[in-house]
Amino acid sequence: MRLSLPSSFTPAAAAAAAVLIALLPSGAAAAPTPAPAPAPAPTGFTLTDPRIKESSGLAASRSHPGVYWTHNDSDDGPYVYAVDSATGKTVARLTLTGTGKPRDVEAVSVGPDGKVYVADIGDNRNGTWDHVWIYRFPEPKQLADATVEAEQFTVKYADGPRNAEALMVHPVTGRVYIASKSEDKGGLYEGPERLTASGTNVFRRVADVPWVTDGAFSPDGTRLTLRGYFFARTYPWKDGRPEGEGERVDAPWQGQAESVTYSPDGSTLLFGAEGEGSRVVAVPVKPAAGGPAGSPGPAAPSPPAGAVAAPPGEGGGGFTKGAAVLVLGTLVVLAAKRLLRRRPSS
Repeated sequence: MRLSLPSSFTPAAAAAAAVLIALLPSGAAAAPTPAPAPAPAPTGFTLTDPRIKESSGLAASRSHPGVYWTHNDSDDGPYVYAVDSATGKTVARLTLTGTGKPRDVEAVSVGPDGKVYVADIGDNRNGTWDHVWIYRFPEPKQLADATVEAEQFTVKYADGPRNAEALMVHPVTGRVYIASKSEDKGGLYEGPERLTASGTNVFRRVADVPWVTDGAFSPDGTRLTLRGYFFARTYPWKDGRPEGEGERVDAPWQGQAESVTYSPDGSTLLFGAEGEGSRVVAVPVKPAAGGPAGSPGPAAPSPPAGAVAAPPGEGGGGFTKGAAVLVLGTLVVLAAKRLLRRRPSS
């Protein structure tokens, strides 16, 4: 077979190539392929599915990069939605069987066992139900509309019924925690080491927490972030308990603020809210002050225009006086520029 060389391949070029080959060590391989660039940090997304009107929980998939699980608050049925964060579109709606009719689904979390935990733990009647439920099913290998069989776990609290909206599965131990919602003082409840479907799972209070609508563990399990309507705080997690008063996270103002989760790499917190076409807002996480390298901590993003300060006494709002001054200053500058543009030329 005759090999044809391009006309630009001159004798001089051939000689240069021969010199380079001669300089290579014997048996040298080609230059190594550069490592792939890390995945870009999440930038937030908008839920475009009109069926998702009351997104009340949010959890990053462990099996499908860029996919987040969510669900409606109530009156929707046994459905869980997988949303592609790149587009905001639903890529799968799963129908759960074996659970009966959900009453008030409030949270979702993915455990280290690769299973999705759905928390039917809301009680708008302020603790009139003597038990609530947790549903669990394996993350599907392929994302498409499907019916999945779920395990159902009955839950009771050691100190009596209560309303709750936050469920967190620890990413290392697999233990399940629930945070109750109370105007006075909520509680963080620890489940048994392993849930059982054959009896009642008693959750015991291990710490006091503020008014909480959702929570999430960092992927390495060293920190716990809790959010409410007007606050978000991140706590060091040590010996199965949150430590100290936590650090304030400048969460976005979202009105009916209902959900929070970490990105799979722990670099970002994502905050969600109820409402059709609601926006999931990404807040970068920075290393905690004085903490070990790689230990996540909250970062303060620039507040959006129209943000308002949180009411006092809510555990640290998402926006400070400094942020309000910044917004006001920006508005003054924009107004001045508009006025100058309108002045007639001399």
